Amino acid sequence: MKILKANDANIRIAAEIIRKGGLVAFPTETVYGLGGDGLNPIAVAKIFEAKNRPSFNPLILHIAEKEDIERIAEVENEIVGQLIDKFWPGPLTLVLKKKDIVPEIITAGHKTVAVRMPANEIARKLIRFSECFIAAPSANAFGFLSPTRAEHVAKQLGDKIDLILDGGSTNVGIESTILEITENAVFLLRPGGLATEEIESITGKLERKQNEAAPNSPGQLPYHYSPKVPLRFFDEVSEKEIAGKKIGALFFSRKHEEIKTDVAKILSPQGDLREAAANLFAMLHELENAGVEIILAEKVPMRGLGIAIMDRLKKASKRF
Repeated sequence: MKILKANDANIRIAAEIIRKGGLVAFPTETVYGLGGDGLNPIAVAKIFEAKNRPSFNPLILHIAEKEDIERIAEVENEIVGQLIDKFWPGPLTLVLKKKDIVPEIITAGHKTVAVRMPANEIARKLIRFSECFIAAPSANAFGFLSPTRAEHVAKQLGDKIDLILDGGSTNVGIESTILEITENAVFLLRPGGLATEEIESITGKLERKQNEAAPNSPGQLPYHYSPKVPLRFFDEVSEKEIAGKKIGALFFSRKHEEIKTDVAKILSPQGDLREAAANLFAMLHELENAGVEIILAEKVPMRGLGIAIMDRLKKASKRF
């Protein structure tokens, strides 16, 4: 496994690896993705194997141009066009009826496919240079912390993949928002890097839908995004759980001195939810690496990107 700076020459090297059926980790604006040729079932199977990801959990297909969606999905609802015009490229994934060109391993047998056009130019160049659509879940071991830097990928996946393109830290820091569009409704499958309030300016009130037994997109399982040590919320933890342990703390905007912790991180001193989202996984990685035995998290406001932050923290807390 090599780590190369994400310049044009190295992106072309990465594209050649993908064309030959290999795996490349690359930055997007949300988190680093683990990419393979999305129309090559063998390459896609390698993604599942490298991540130890269950085969019933679908992947997202990434495209470089808006018009590419028509090659892989049925665009039957005018709302789809409105969402694409306003939010693509960007941290929004759409789940639509798939076309036959999409292998069923991508969709876990569902008749729908999740599609996204990333805003990160490195990601889009990789798709263009590869001359294929790229299947790419987050570039981490399944169920654990998502990577927002190249070193996070290297730590979790190591020699299981062929190359990591280092494009620095991601700027959104949490995965894309996922919507399922049907003829009659728009469902929120996963809150993410695009605030639901912005989406609802087009769609009206979103309906929440989750299918843990047979998900048709990522982000619907009961636990995910977890550090390797237990995570609890300050207002829900018991004295017994923290007694005698080295405690890491994740605060929203300021450290609470009345709470005794060994290592503390502040998501956003300004109380900015966008900054907090961008720092979330990076700071959880730092706490995990600090050797703490439990992480206590402060709840953030349930508005804007705070909804997505709380989704990640709640799912992380359910692992242990």
